[in-house]
Amino acid sequence: MRFLMNVVHDSTEPATEDEMAAIDAFNVVIEASGQRVMAAGLAAPSNSAVVDARGARSSVTHGPAVEADDFVVGFWVIDAPDKDAAMLLAAEASQACHRRIELRAFL
Repeated sequence: MRFLMNVVHDSTEPATEDEMAAIDAFNVVIEASGQRVMAAGLAAPSNSAVVDARGARSSVTHGPAVEADDFVVGFWVIDAPDKDAAMLLAAEASQACHRRIELRAFL
């Protein structure tokens, strides 16, 4: 099963050197085990745009889709045998990056 692990934080401050070292170590482990599909950090919400082309005319709004105190600053896509295994990886990810992790299964 594939899962999305969103890294949720309330600041655009980058990870510290210690956090980056822990994230890199976590990535090495899940890549070696074949569980890491991909991972990436994301630009600040202020650099985003929302494109809506559902109607006759499309529109672009600069900024995030939803104004919130917390936002996604990065993510992992992982492959795990079940939700319990994914939950364990999410806990390890949270410890590594020192941020909350939102775990969601792919449909």
